[in-house]
Amino acid sequence: MYVRTVLLTCLVLQAKGQVRLPRLISDGMVLQRESNVRIWGWASPNEPVRVWFLDSTYGTAAGPAGEWSITLSGLRAGGPHEMYISASDSVTVKDVVIGDVWVGSGQSNMELSMRRTSPIYQAEISSSQNQFIRQFLVPQRFNFREPQVDLPGGSWKSANPESIMDFSAVAYFFARELYDKYRVPIGLINASLGGSPAEAWVSEEALKSFPAYNEEAQRFKDSTLMRTIEKEDSKRIQTWYAQVRKKDEGYRNARQHWYAPSLKTSNWATMKIPGYWAETSLGPVNGVVWFRKNFRVPKSMFGKPVKLNLGRIVDADSVFVNGMFVGTTSYQYPPRRYEIPANVLKTGDNVIAVRVINSAGRGGFVPDKAYEIVAGDKTIDLTGDWQYRLGAKMEPLASQTFIRWKPLGLHNAMLAPLFNYRIKGVIWYQGESNANRAVEYRDLFPAMIRDWRDHWRQGDFPFLFVQLPNFMGPNSEPSESNWALLREAQLNALAVPVTGMAVAIDIGEWNDIHPLNKKDVGKRLSLAAQRVAYGENDVVSSGPIFQSMRIDSNKVILSLRYWKRFNGKRRGRTEILCYCICR
Repeated sequence: MYVRTVLLTCLVLQAKGQVRLPRLISDGMVLQRESNVRIWGWASPNEPVRVWFLDSTYGTAAGPAGEWSITLSGLRAGGPHEMYISASDSVTVKDVVIGDVWVGSGQSNMELSMRRTSPIYQAEISSSQNQFIRQFLVPQRFNFREPQVDLPGGSWKSANPESIMDFSAVAYFFARELYDKYRVPIGLINASLGGSPAEAWVSEEALKSFPAYNEEAQRFKDSTLMRTIEKEDSKRIQTWYAQVRKKDEGYRNARQHWYAPSLKTSNWATMKIPGYWAETSLGPVNGVVWFRKNFRVPKSMFGKPVKLNLGRIVDADSVFVNGMFVGTTSYQYPPRRYEIPANVLKTGDNVIAVRVINSAGRGGFVPDKAYEIVAGDKTIDLTGDWQYRLGAKMEPLASQTFIRWKPLGLHNAMLAPLFNYRIKGVIWYQGESNANRAVEYRDLFPAMIRDWRDHWRQGDFPFLFVQLPNFMGPNSEPSESNWALLREAQLNALAVPVTGMAVAIDIGEWNDIHPLNKKDVGKRLSLAAQRVAYGENDVVSSGPIFQSMRIDSNKVILSLRYWKRFNGKRRGRTEILCYCICR
């Protein structure tokens, strides 16, 4: 553990003697039990600092740059407590609990919140009140120039039906499983960012083993380059969308837009929804396509809240019911869940219109999702024939640069401020953004784990990760799969000491890169934690893992590593006979 040297200009205090603490050391924090815990901050240069906690007093003095730290040890699970810190002035940190601290990191499937999964976890949300499960949500920032010493914001929040909506769903279910088993407070530090590749979370020193990434990281230390790229991206994207709006025939006639209920549509074509318009006479065009469908509403649906589910749409949509705007989503991944305001629907005939903007690839409505209107126990199915018409044809829009995903940036801004904070371990859900470089991931991922351990300076703390789930439709013929190769790279990472893997191949969704079942993912990570982090060797934390094979006549004998007890004795290895028919 260490405290990084800080430039004096970064530590000028507003008033002489003012004590300043990092964001993590704040009301509601969770401290790691039974370990050496560092408490640190800043005061005036060379100023004496005293800390009172659990009937003990600790003294130190600030350094020449104003930095100071003390170490707590032998902390037993429990709380809440108060911590009092004094220099020329004083700070009281309230509601401090002691338990196990886990960092949850990765890309969108770790970031994905309980709010996003709420339709399937209403009971879990309503019963989530627990002052001993807490999350600190790390602000999403990047920095290529230097590791940051603190976070620009963030606070500890205990779980309840309101706050839990911002918790990582995977991390919450992981924490709940551990709390239910061990009855100690669980702190979650959520440092995740959707779309982020592994190299964005790697330090400058570790990137030197990956020259292409290191070179890219050096390029983005140039703030002028970043501003230029951001400006060019913004201008190009704004111009494209402005042209879309200008060219859109659906808005050309100001007296009757294409969402108007009275619009005559006898000359519109028909297609099945869900589906993609590339499979119709339109072909693979980009731009704007309008869709309309008439539907009937019975009297029995009135007097209840009305929800509109439109599955997933590629890419952006604006939705109108009986000419009334009811919602919009700007990119393809979120599920479309809208509420239809009171008095919009009417008994009998109604019309829904959806304006879809597709900037690249195939536009349309993702199959095998729910497209419906729901009021109480009544449902109107919206699948089937819809009318459609091209509003504007455009050239594909090139993707933005996504500077926030470049190598090094997230490590410096979102991880570096955490390295002084003692943790129990890490849970990691990532890999989708590296799938097109799956072979490289065999080296990159273990290097990242070692890099994090080097910077936290806690030795080989537990590092648990989720293997990528099933995604995309199956192929009828043998074919190559980058996702399969990346799963193999993740499996190989179990060779790194003190690691564990949660398999998710059976709980993904073929048509959604963000499967909603995060409860089972959290539970499987907790089983890995029980074995790897808590020494529960009898826990069945994994299915069979292939070790080797040998051929004996017409038999193939597979050796598997299998974490299970047989007849009261744990076996680390078992064999399965497979009979072959040779032609």
